[in-house]
Amino acid sequence: MKLIKNSLLLQIVLAIALGTYLGDLLPLGVSRFFSTFNALFGNFLNFIIPLIIVGLIVPAIGNIGKEAGKLLVITTGLAYGSTLLAGFSSYAVSISIFPQFLLSQSTDLAVEPEQVLVPYFSIEIPPLFDVMSALILAFIIGICISKGPFTHLKGIFNEFQSIIMTVIEKVIIPFLPLFIFGVFLNMTYSGQVFVILETFLKIIGVIFALHIVFLIFQYALAGLVVKRNPFLLMKNMLPAYFTALGTQSSAATIPVTLESTLKNDVSPKIAGFVIPLCATIHLAGSTLKIVACAIALMLIQNVPIDPFAMIGFILMLGVTMIAAPGVPGGAIMAALGVLQSVLGFDAEQQTLMIALYVAMDSFGTACNVMGDGAIALIVDKIGTKDFVSTE
Repeated sequence: MKLIKNSLLLQIVLAIALGTYLGDLLPLGVSRFFSTFNALFGNFLNFIIPLIIVGLIVPAIGNIGKEAGKLLVITTGLAYGSTLLAGFSSYAVSISIFPQFLLSQSTDLAVEPEQVLVPYFSIEIPPLFDVMSALILAFIIGICISKGPFTHLKGIFNEFQSIIMTVIEKVIIPFLPLFIFGVFLNMTYSGQVFVILETFLKIIGVIFALHIVFLIFQYALAGLVVKRNPFLLMKNMLPAYFTALGTQSSAATIPVTLESTLKNDVSPKIAGFVIPLCATIHLAGSTLKIVACAIALMLIQNVPIDPFAMIGFILMLGVTMIAAPGVPGGAIMAALGVLQSVLGFDAEQQTLMIALYVAMDSFGTACNVMGDGAIALIVDKIGTKDFVSTE
């Protein structure tokens, strides 16, 4: 029981299994109770998402500051470029492979109105402002704080970030398995559940393969820059990779990532600057997963995929990923606003995204962490002089 209590992944797996098993067994009245909870929790998510965006993005941008000059620009540029490359690579592969993989699933998801569990009641909780307003506001305030002497304002938003993190850790994460249970209960009742589960397995396999290929590419590029064997460089980073599999947190893995990076002969000063920064702003593996999962869900639900909308989604996702807190599942929480504002995902689609993401969270975090080591190698090669000049 203690293991289940401490593992969000196990809780979600249990919620999916119980929802699938009990969907045809529970009395309708009981099932409608869980549907009512989902309606309330879904409305709460819609309310809190803009606040999550402001609470996480403003401090993330504001705390970067300007203390490291060109080295900060180089590291941030490489991290953002890596994240975008992961996103566009994932889009290209997903849009090429998934239509064939998921063709049968998309024809099996039609649901009649009487097959949907109706909640007993629902309470509307309108957000204070919409998602796009939250994004623009967060960017404006964050950039101004990072450039100006707004120490009091910076402190306020750092405290607001703590409030939002408390809401995520004490409210959203604990009730998330129950919400997912309700989603799968409803899908079982409507006859959709086995299609969704089959889709999950196919997506997970493709995304894991994408992670491996992307890591090889990152280290091939880093090896080319530093003129060293990329596979030897990857071998030295394996302790960080496997630690991230266990912690599911880039931040918690920083000490091991730093030690592994030093084994690749990166300057201690460069490693000490790049690794903690990249643990916050470099989430290529997370972006890769989110893009692939979004495309898969859109395909099986027969939602048209607009290439220009996906380009905007990936560009915006690359920015919002810097707001991902160092906790398991943090990246998908930071991405909910973009999923809603750009792709139009509703609460149920967002929940499926969370379930898919958490199922692969360890591998995405490990990909992020391993990629941090590749960025440190490149920065060490081209940015040492800039760093020394700021000392």
